[in-house]
Amino acid sequence: MAFKLNGSPLAVDVAFKTSDGTQYPANWLRLSTADEKTALGITEVADDPVYDSRFYWGNGTAKTLTDTNEVDENGDPVLDENGNQVVTLGVKSVLKAQEKDIAGSLLARYDWYVVRKAEKSTAIPTAISTYRDGVRTACTTRETEINNCADTAALVTLYGSTEKDGVYTPNMTQYPDDPNS
Repeated sequence: MAFKLNGSPLAVDVAFKTSDGTQYPANWLRLSTADEKTALGITEVADDPVYDSRFYWGNGTAKTLTDTNEVDENGDPVLDENGNQVVTLGVKSVLKAQEKDIAGSLLARYDWYVVRKAEKSTAIPTAISTYRDGVRTACTTRETEINNCADTAALVTLYGSTEKDGVYTPNMTQYPDDPNS
């Protein structure tokens, strides 16, 4: 919660002075009761909502889910320096690119096994092959889950978790556990 005195914001953990000159210590807002605050004319106001920037602009407006071909004020396509249509990526494309980056990072840890196999014909351990296959499968599944979301609310739910008996389970398919951790 935020606090105001005579319409001016009061920062928590910062000393303040009332209009009659009385100085209050930095911890006063935390330690005082609601009645004490009211007696001084301090009001509580709700904090501004915070929106997940993956899905919403700062004012709470949902970002576009699909890619947008940019056009100028006349409706003509905006082209880049090579003459290609300028496209602004939508939320789904951004999230799928992030999934590819995550999968690439997870796979990169064990790329040396693949190089060793190519150079020396040394077998890749089964646990590593299984893990790498699992990473690729999870990435593909996660991209499909993203594509299947019809609206922003569905994406927010997908990236959230479900609580049952105090245990939180992610709603989205998870990457496999690293075999060496």
